[in-house]
Amino acid sequence: MTNKSDASASAKMHATRIKKSVGDHVFEIALIVLFSLFTLLCVFPFYYLFINTISNNDAVTSGLVNFYPVGIHFTNYQNLLNASDLLSAVVVTVVRTVLGTALMVLTSAWAGYLVTKQKMWKRSLWYRLLVITMYFNAGLVPWYMNMLMLGLTNNFLAYIIPGMVAPYNIILVKTYIESIPASLEESATIDGASTTKVFLRIILPLSVPILATIAIFGAVGNWNSFQDSLLLMSSRPDLYTLQHRLYVYLNTTSNLGAVMNAGAGGVNTAAAQSLLNTKVIKYTVSMVTIIPILLVYPFMQRYFVKGIMLGAVKG
Repeated sequence: MTNKSDASASAKMHATRIKKSVGDHVFEIALIVLFSLFTLLCVFPFYYLFINTISNNDAVTSGLVNFYPVGIHFTNYQNLLNASDLLSAVVVTVVRTVLGTALMVLTSAWAGYLVTKQKMWKRSLWYRLLVITMYFNAGLVPWYMNMLMLGLTNNFLAYIIPGMVAPYNIILVKTYIESIPASLEESATIDGASTTKVFLRIILPLSVPILATIAIFGAVGNWNSFQDSLLLMSSRPDLYTLQHRLYVYLNTTSNLGAVMNAGAGGVNTAAAQSLLNTKVIKYTVSMVTIIPILLVYPFMQRYFVKGIMLGAVKG
């Protein structure tokens, strides 16, 4: 009896299956080709950077490396380990990314949870004030003066404190928390759980997808941050971020190249040979700044897709 019912159900599914026309197949093939080309266009710049960093330096400066590596070696990456200023920048950027992202996620989760509570004092007012900051900005000069008055210039805390409150992330967390059944929190409250315990024991574990989503936003933002380091750390080169150090490298090599092109005298052969490989230096440092984020994102992608969709259901 069961076999007959299964067979009839399968027959019905087969009968109701929509037959695709030749045009449908052509359209699908065209989409596959289009998105394959788009993917190739997105991936190729990273591939181009990488093959130039592991190829013979003379071949790179001569423009002979385009689609495949020539004379593979990894000495460029080994040489970067000898650059103490670059190592310092890596440490600063890693600490900033980990600490800044963790505090931002915790702050956003707590603030997002609080603005969902009807009993919070002046909840609507605080929420509106939070949203307003997304649309109005005082500008660069007032921002710098404010950071100066707060003593956050040439101070590592300038990387951490301003980014702890992220209005957009708080809104995402708030929207996600509102989708969690209220009965879970109500039952915990009846059992005597405090607001903090409910947040830690129930809300946080259930909010992993949206928290992972905003963690990606925060990690990418902290890792790629450049302006605050450039403007606030002018007297502390030891606090330069990796992106700022890359900017210094690119700017220095560009200036030296301009001097050589202008035919300035006094440049010895060793210096000239060093300048010939400035392109390799740029490529290698650029690749080093990109690799960590490329490695982290795939592991967080499944949380990212789920969290951003659920967090955007309500307005």
